[in-house]
Amino acid sequence: MKKILIVEDESLVAHHLKLVLMGAGYKISGISESVPEALSMIEAQRPDLVLLDIHLKGELNGIDLARKLTESNIAFVYLTANFQGALLEEAKSTMPFGFIVKPFREADLLTTLDVALYRLQNSLEARNQQEQELNQKLKDVINYRGNTTQKLLQVANYLQAHIPFDYLNVIIRETTTELCQNIGFVRVGFDEYQVLGSQEFLTITGIEPRKLLDISESMPIVKKANFFNADDFDRLCDQNPLSKTIADTYDFESALLFPVLPGSSDLIRYEFYNRKGNTYTQLHVTLLSRLINALGDVLGNNQHEFVVNNSFAQPFSDTAILPVTTKERLDDFYGIIGQSHSMLSVLDQIATVSPLDTSVLILGESGTGKERVAKSIHLLSNRKEKPLIVVNCASLPANLIESELFGHEKGSYTGASERRIGKFEQADSGTIFLDEIGELTVDLQIKLLRVLQEREIERVGGKGPIKIDVRVIAATNRDLEQEMEEGRFRLDLYYRLFVFPVEIPSLRERKDDIPALADHFIRYYGKKYNKPIAGVSSDVLEQMMDYPWPGNVRELEHFIERSILMTKGTVITEVKLQKRTANKVNPDHSIDNRIKTIEENERDYIISVLKKCNGRIRGSGGAAEVTGLPPTTLHSKMKKLGIK
Repeated sequence: MKKILIVEDESLVAHHLKLVLMGAGYKISGISESVPEALSMIEAQRPDLVLLDIHLKGELNGIDLARKLTESNIAFVYLTANFQGALLEEAKSTMPFGFIVKPFREADLLTTLDVALYRLQNSLEARNQQEQELNQKLKDVINYRGNTTQKLLQVANYLQAHIPFDYLNVIIRETTTELCQNIGFVRVGFDEYQVLGSQEFLTITGIEPRKLLDISESMPIVKKANFFNADDFDRLCDQNPLSKTIADTYDFESALLFPVLPGSSDLIRYEFYNRKGNTYTQLHVTLLSRLINALGDVLGNNQHEFVVNNSFAQPFSDTAILPVTTKERLDDFYGIIGQSHSMLSVLDQIATVSPLDTSVLILGESGTGKERVAKSIHLLSNRKEKPLIVVNCASLPANLIESELFGHEKGSYTGASERRIGKFEQADSGTIFLDEIGELTVDLQIKLLRVLQEREIERVGGKGPIKIDVRVIAATNRDLEQEMEEGRFRLDLYYRLFVFPVEIPSLRERKDDIPALADHFIRYYGKKYNKPIAGVSSDVLEQMMDYPWPGNVRELEHFIERSILMTKGTVITEVKLQKRTANKVNPDHSIDNRIKTIEENERDYIISVLKKCNGRIRGSGGAAEVTGLPPTTLHSKMKKLGIK
């Protein structure tokens, strides 16, 4: 019997919830009206799930409690009368297992809790499996015969999918002198890292060797693992000169410091840095804590190979950009092109979820490559030898879609002259990809939910259910949360699919990938049309980088194909791209003479500063220094104002 704690300050609502849940077979741990009272009950009762209102008695609200629940790995579902705008975004950031909007139907309440507990069970099983596999990989590194740098490189690669980082700094203590050194691993590709030894660190950061030595000698002792996001990260940089140097050099916005202090190891701590704010959570700390023995022992008996000289100015022997594996990543990821930070995060998610056999929901605008992501997940899964069936829900006639998905028996309706095997049966033991799932009618959503819950389908006109073993990957470019609010998409189906969401960035959010994508399409279509096109001119590339690409990668592909057909030489020198604004050439004669809002003026000001600072935010001469704002505050304003 599952235990549920109700945190609700309206007594009538709370007791109604208690009666409904007890009638459905749940055990109620208690009813709390405030965060302190709830925390006390949680410590005493340890419920399986918390049903949580946002507006509570006292200074703290439900979102404050939710953050603590996330840190403690306790599942929770929000219950509130108002879920809009900034409040919804803040609530989503706490990683809830569901939402219930007041007033609610009892059936919706019970369905949401059922889905939440289902997601909890799946996430726990997946987490335990990942943890066991990761622990074994780290133990294998201990027995690896390579040098220390190579061992730590393998550790960096294994941790990446679980503790995302753009820079991993490893602090090493030299046992004979007690001096500390740091070796850094900068992520430059999916499985590529630039290794920074002492000399490389000095060169990139621009600080003097003596100053780096002083930083080492004054390095604060970290006895407890902790993560730093937003303002906490700024405070870390104020207190830790090494973290400040790294953050200013690469514009990092979050960090996780994890000390490793076993007596036999030279390792002091791992430091993870990320360009995104609010990256790290207590879940990351918990995972590392469970792996502490393996992480502390990775040096094995080779610790003396690492320290060549006691001076910080001495380089490590291997400072090149090192691939962790030699396997071609384009084959692994079905030709997905992308080395930008946002796309590397997508590739990490693909690599993580592929072997888990759980449902996946792919989100993103049209033309971002959702089908390629689905095919990558299938090809990296244990079902790769079995069929992958692709269904575009938007292209199927409404009166035939049920037959297409589930099949029909002969004579089940007019025109059914023979038995038809549906897409789900065709995908048995394999994967089905339901593209544009937001187009399904509510009736079909109910039947799809049954497939996910019961693992069975029923043909139209059939006499009984048919058991199937199918992995479901779904995709949509619609805002499913908006669709749910307007009654066009079922809440329970959404959360069944939302076990593992993968959000693909638009092309305007990953403009660093445009040159590589253009080169890929030029090679492909140049070969297809037998035209020896070498590339694009610098002027064309500049226009491509400035263009917003509303059609995303698909639009870029069509643009390159069209340009190759029109080009007579070996270089694309002329393009036809729509202007971003009609009055870009002569803004003084704009038709729109309205006075700009404060936010619009603030946005223009920040953009102008960023341009003058070449996009640099942190450090001397950075945009944060020019505007007089803390870096994390500037990042928050940029996010709010839509500045990428």
